[in-house]
Amino acid sequence: MDLQLTGRTAVVTGASKGIGLACAEALAWEGAEVIAISRNAENLAAAKEQLAAKGLALNVVAADLTDAHATKVVFERIGAVDVLINSAGAARRTPVDELSSQTLHAAMEAKYFTYMHAIDAVIRGMAERGSGAIVNVVGQGGRQANELHIGGGAANAALMLASVGYAKAYAGRGVRVNVINPGMTLTGRVDEGLEAAVRSTGRPKEELLAEMVQSIPMGRAGEPAEVANVATFLASPRASYVTGAVITMDGAGTSAI
Repeated sequence: MDLQLTGRTAVVTGASKGIGLACAEALAWEGAEVIAISRNAENLAAAKEQLAAKGLALNVVAADLTDAHATKVVFERIGAVDVLINSAGAARRTPVDELSSQTLHAAMEAKYFTYMHAIDAVIRGMAERGSGAIVNVVGQGGRQANELHIGGGAANAALMLASVGYAKAYAGRGVRVNVINPGMTLTGRVDEGLEAAVRSTGRPKEELLAEMVQSIPMGRAGEPAEVANVATFLASPRASYVTGAVITMDGAGTSAI
């Protein structure tokens, strides 16, 4: 299926690795002009080389999206954006005994405000042009309370509400906003979460990992490319009547509707 993304300008935040990089690659395969944003210039350079080896072009910009002004400047330089996929920032999982006001603020800065700053930089321009698609890769931690993910879970919940609010506010002006909530996905964040669980429980990492996988009805964790495939569809004109949706991708792990 042609997703009709050829020639469109797409920005992916958090695009130097993991789900963000997978999204950048998927968009590039569809013919979009992809701009990858991440704080780490070295990781961006490695991502660019990785896609170049597959014959794909990737434009890269190093920026700290927790800084509202810096975000605005970067997007002004990029110009008109047709697609924004947010995958930047991750709130660290923290045992409850280690929580503090600082770690809670850091969680919101890392996950919630990076997305809000990027959205603020593009959504009005999209509305003025009468078209645009935003996909926020959030996470099931915003729906399922986890004592290791209180700060990050709160940020995820806030992102879901804000995303659907934006979708409703701009639906009549040609801008669509959707959310994907991945469950356990094979990225570096899995190791970070496991380390926090080890500190909290004292149990071996291998035992905890096996338990996590066993709890997934599909019997495995997700792959970044699987999330990217859904994100790319939602960003495309083929999903023209989909907005305000919150899509769960956790292998049927959530036992609620």
